[in-house]
Amino acid sequence: MLPASIAKNDQKARWLIGVFSVIVFVVVLILGRVKLDVNPGFDVHIFAKINAIINAIIAVLLVAALVAVRKQNYLLHKRIMMTALVLSVFFLLSYIAHHLLAGEAKFGDVNHDGLVSEAEKLAVGPLRTVYFIVLISHIILAAIILPFILFTSYRALTAEYVKHKILARVTWPLWFYVAVTGPLVYWMISPYYQ
Repeated sequence: MLPASIAKNDQKARWLIGVFSVIVFVVVLILGRVKLDVNPGFDVHIFAKINAIINAIIAVLLVAALVAVRKQNYLLHKRIMMTALVLSVFFLLSYIAHHLLAGEAKFGDVNHDGLVSEAEKLAVGPLRTVYFIVLISHIILAAIILPFILFTSYRALTAEYVKHKILARVTWPLWFYVAVTGPLVYWMISPYYQ
């Protein structure tokens, strides 16, 4: 096992992780209601594509980190997980940029009028239900996973490996699901971007 990278301070960690998680959650909620009326001069949906790519890379990194830890290569595991965390920060920045500049797309809105008519709903059929199941589960888990990720990381960085392992058994599959469904949501909604 690796030595601690940071000093243990559970009270400070809870406070910082809690505040950061709430701020991110509130910002994401606000993004659903705010769209900047600016033309940056490029296709703003490039951010959505970047988000899908980042999520796909994170999914691969999570698998690689799992393999590394099972082979007891703890330093490689740590480096991979830290890379996944850094990429998650880039994801968040890109996500904010996309939602501020592009607003919301509606699944099935073929004519891009901002409404999904009954004819458009019929045209996409049951795929619309599949999309919403994937999207809603993705959103809910993405909303709750951040403090789990941060606490799991904190336990590893303070060398509390028993607690880290217990948390990771919950955090890893949830984070992996969010990372995999992110590109899937992008693939399903991207035809309806304006």
